[in-house]
Amino acid sequence: MMNLVQIEQHQGWAEIILDRPARRNALTPGLAAQLTTALEGLSRSAEVAAIVLRGADHCFCSGIDLKALQSNEDPGSEDGVWHQASIRALHLALYRCPKPLICALEKYAINAGAALVFACDLVVAGDSAFLQIGEIQQGSDIPINAAWLRLKTSEQTLARLALLGDRVGATELAHIGLIQSVVPDDEVLTQARVWAARLASFPVGAGDVIINRIRSFRPMDPETVFPVSTNNALLTAAQVKS
Repeated sequence: MMNLVQIEQHQGWAEIILDRPARRNALTPGLAAQLTTALEGLSRSAEVAAIVLRGADHCFCSGIDLKALQSNEDPGSEDGVWHQASIRALHLALYRCPKPLICALEKYAINAGAALVFACDLVVAGDSAFLQIGEIQQGSDIPINAAWLRLKTSEQTLARLALLGDRVGATELAHIGLIQSVVPDDEVLTQARVWAARLASFPVGAGDVIINRIRSFRPMDPETVFPVSTNNALLTAAQVKS
């Protein structure tokens, strides 16, 4: 089985790296399962005050790997077959994660990649980075993106992102409150690491206490938050356009 996720340990915090650069870190169930395992392992460590989520080769995530999905293949799974449930399970794990999550948004986050951004608590983006919820171009449902955005923003903001299906740049994302910082492209990872190190400098467990208080206003059971869609449009869809 291929290693699709890397973990880098630092003093008091850790990074999880989506590691499929040849496919622009596109998401597969195998990658999702490995990411879930990494999250759950780091969540149990009292020595980890924060987790930085980023993509390899200075690119965050291009979304679902449509080529793999449409061929029902997954190079990262034990049997080589696509198992959609692993992607939803990843978001249940992100929802339950007791550590502050920091996203380093480099280049872009498209469709399923955008959902990973919304799952994080703090987001820093490069000034040329963009996010796109383009499923409307494909006739596809957006159960995960819709769930995260209804937790974190207004119905109007969700409509703006999901109904137009266009690229939304870092400056606009900051303006509507979906990310906290916009920096030069080559400083994204540096800023994310500064935040993580700052969280690690506080008393042990302080970040866990605060993040769990922040999240305590969410529904307790993530199973009720993330609907299961029966829409199969992605099985024949083309890539989204800019």
